[in-house]
Amino acid sequence: MSSVPSPPPLSASAVVSALRAAGCVFAEDEAELILGTARTPAELASMVDRRTAGLPLEQVLGWALFHGLRIAVEPGVFVPRRRTEFLVDQALTQAPDATVVVDLCCGSGALGAALADALGPVEVHAADIDPAAVRCARRNLAPYEGRSHVGDLFDALPPALRGRIGILTANVPYVPSAEVQLLPAEARDHEPPAALDGGADGLDVLRRVAAGAPGWLAPGGVVLAETSERQAPAALRAFTDAGLTARTAASEELYAHVVIGVRER
Repeated sequence: MSSVPSPPPLSASAVVSALRAAGCVFAEDEAELILGTARTPAELASMVDRRTAGLPLEQVLGWALFHGLRIAVEPGVFVPRRRTEFLVDQALTQAPDATVVVDLCCGSGALGAALADALGPVEVHAADIDPAAVRCARRNLAPYEGRSHVGDLFDALPPALRGRIGILTANVPYVPSAEVQLLPAEARDHEPPAALDGGADGLDVLRRVAAGAPGWLAPGGVVLAETSERQAPAALRAFTDAGLTARTAASEELYAHVVIGVRER
């Protein structure tokens, strides 16, 4: 009995055409990444099918490029955005000698991995309320001997970190609840709501981070959170109300806005 022959592999032009027909704006670039990642014709066809069905490119590939690193990304885990590289750069500028790094609301653990990679040997921890995110972060922090914890913000952290953290990043959800439905389908349909919805004005989680940060930061330690241009003034107030010396920073190129708070020595 003869076996059914496998379909011929998709050509590069066929992949581009399929992606373009599905509305992918950067079809050529995406096709190059998919073709370079797929190991077999069957896997290539599956990846193209998932992407044309609307799955985020990074989840199709299984990785996202972030701050020069390939960060493993799993289904249902928040995909790190290029604009968040600005937060990492601000942290490195503010605290280049940090020896303890904590990545709250860590998602894939991209921020913790990027900081550990840039700083050299550091103690790095990541925490998230979502067990799937923590599993993903554990993979990405393994090369840096990082530790990942499940729990709600500071409740997830080992008590021994109190007063020792040099860099605390918190890529908090900051989309106002009423605006989540307006997000692109890739985010709205394929990323966890808890990683997007920041409450009525989008700053519920940021305020909790600001209030708790002074008790966990080392003297001179810094906490950084991403926000929007519209929310930046209120986010800044939350940091100053918590007793932090605070400022905002922005990148026009990446359209990124970060609020930065320092625990004075």
